Amino acid sequence: MTVEQNLRSFLRRCYRKALFLYLHAVADNCDSSTSCTLVYRFISDHNFQGKMERGTGNAKKSEPASPSGTNVNEDTCVDNSCSSGDGNCCTTDVARARWTLLRQVLRQKQVDSPEIKQVSVRRFASFDLFSRIKHVTDDPDDTSADQWVEYRSVCCPEHSALLRDNLGPLKVNEVLKSFDNTGNVCVWPSEEVMAHYCLQKRHMFKGAVCELGGGMTCLAGLMVAVCADVKEVLLSDGNEKSIQNVRDLINKNRQAGKFGSTHVSARVVRWDCESDISALESRFDVVMCADCLFLDQYRSSLVDAIRRLLHPSGMALVFAPLRGETLRLFSQLAQQAGLCVTQHQQYDAQVWDVHLKMRREGKESYDENIHYPLLVTLTKAPQLFSYTQ
Repeated sequence: MTVEQNLRSFLRRCYRKALFLYLHAVADNCDSSTSCTLVYRFISDHNFQGKMERGTGNAKKSEPASPSGTNVNEDTCVDNSCSSGDGNCCTTDVARARWTLLRQVLRQKQVDSPEIKQVSVRRFASFDLFSRIKHVTDDPDDTSADQWVEYRSVCCPEHSALLRDNLGPLKVNEVLKSFDNTGNVCVWPSEEVMAHYCLQKRHMFKGAVCELGGGMTCLAGLMVAVCADVKEVLLSDGNEKSIQNVRDLINKNRQAGKFGSTHVSARVVRWDCESDISALESRFDVVMCADCLFLDQYRSSLVDAIRRLLHPSGMALVFAPLRGETLRLFSQLAQQAGLCVTQHQQYDAQVWDVHLKMRREGKESYDENIHYPLLVTLTKAPQLFSYTQ
């Protein structure tokens, strides 16, 4: 059996592990396991169908927060991905299409093949908590190619924020070498849920608020700045490209009058960088982050950053799916650091209803282990009331 046949056989048994091996073999500038982990999450969860659909349709058309597409189970293929009409899927053809997708994304090629489109759809993309409306600027001097989208809350339609939908092509060097690029791709379900939760609980926010690891959008932090009566909101990420984009989002939303008197800013904050953390010591009443626990090498740094950034009477909101043992390990580290940890499974009726519906009806597209975010609250003193009521 040839090397290629061995690799394809291994892919059928465990696609994600095969992806790690493939990346190590073909990416010359992938020099660490961290880089492979980032690309692994990017490839396995990102909806490339959404990228292909950008810029199409009516400018005033409202659509769900996630682009629509066919849900595909990672370990099986759907009928119309096969050339035969008998409904039997060809595992080899799907595996080949996935490899082609990976190769084309890394080389920044257009993804045109129908077979590739079929297997590229992220299995579960959104809880549909926000609508997306393409925003047409009235400024005749604005000649940029940026496509702005208004994210409007379904439950609180009076609140919305402007995000940039066209972020340009993905560069392999940035994926492989930058600090945690996973937030550079889209709004992840955990970020969407956290933004929705912040809107629902806007009256509990006060003083200074910081979002850690907010990626390209920091959607939850933006929503706090839009809806809550707070003095300061700091939007942060460890990736410079993310922060460059977030600063543009802040300027756009400030010009649109979204923030009122709240001071909103963005900066690079790496959890393992002493100078980044010490500059913000004990400054925030609320620290929050979404789906930031899966990288083993940064988990303890995140716990330390949260502990040090929190005001003595402050609290942290962490939204993250189980992802195997990652949430449990994070909670364990937080307890060892002296923080009071409380885990909430049912914290919002609308999110819980979608979760239950997907468990019943979306078994091929929905895996609660990686898609349903739990809420973990952290404080330096015992919590006196529930944040789920």
